[in-house]
Amino acid sequence: MKPMEILLFGGSGQIGRHLIRKLTKNNFKVTVVTRNYHQKAIVLKTQANPGYIDIVEANIFDEEKLEFLTNNKDICINLIGILNEDKKNSFKNIHTNFPFMLSKICQKNKVKKFIHISALGIDKAIESKYAKSKLEGEKLIFKNFSEALILRPSLVYSVDDNFTTKFMTLLNLFPIFPLYYSGNTKFAPIHVSDLCSVIYGVLENDLKSEIIECVGPEILSFKMILEKLLNSIDKKRLLVPTPLFLAKITASVLEFFMKNPLLTNDQLKLLKYDNIPSGNLRNNFDLNLKSNSYFDEEIIKYSFMWKETGQFSKKNYSKND
Repeated sequence: MKPMEILLFGGSGQIGRHLIRKLTKNNFKVTVVTRNYHQKAIVLKTQANPGYIDIVEANIFDEEKLEFLTNNKDICINLIGILNEDKKNSFKNIHTNFPFMLSKICQKNKVKKFIHISALGIDKAIESKYAKSKLEGEKLIFKNFSEALILRPSLVYSVDDNFTTKFMTLLNLFPIFPLYYSGNTKFAPIHVSDLCSVIYGVLENDLKSEIIECVGPEILSFKMILEKLLNSIDKKRLLVPTPLFLAKITASVLEFFMKNPLLTNDQLKLLKYDNIPSGNLRNNFDLNLKSNSYFDEEIIKYSFMWKETGQFSKKNYSKND
């Protein structure tokens, strides 16, 4: 039987690389669109067996190219997203304008399924430019492609992320660490392998015309996450609640001096709101697409890289422990 053809945007990111492996192992043929073939292809080519992956370089705003790429594809998946704006990429362009254009072209070319990865909690953080752009993008997708499926994951983590790895680096360096909003913001972190299983599951179950929240099996506060990271790298640090005005000053300074700031004012606005199931939408557990990875059990598998003796301090673990 001929493999179903998937067009994937954002394949070189954390979710994309894991998803390519998941899909191609299950007889899907994936065409990955990248903006820089020479930088990304060397990694992407290793994610699937020959014949199951094609890599195409394209400007994602080139409508003529998108028309060509979506032609004769069964499924389109959009993973593209940014956490920080810069001169080249704005939230509105990446989270609103691009999904609008892509979904419109997919509908025109009769692509059977359109899956878009959004973010959990965006309907509450209305003062955040990131959240506003994501919400507007969702609305425009449904306007163009009424049977689209939108997934809203909570914090996605793995050895390839830019969250746990960044915080373990910072916690390793600094004896004192700030807690914004007293560290009370709640998350339902989901491991990237579980999120990819959810994406595969919704494809298999032929779900459509819905927004689904994607969460892990536990709810953790930001302070609890930092404590688990510290425990995993065998460090003790002073976690200090930081006044909001001081956090805003810090974010402004970082935005001014850093190309990819550790903290932005927009991220501070997002951090004000919990990132957990809303109760208003179905989530992966409601669909029997369970996430079985627990945060501390997963991070210990790679946190040894931040320990004093590196790999020699790695603890033995097994699924039966």
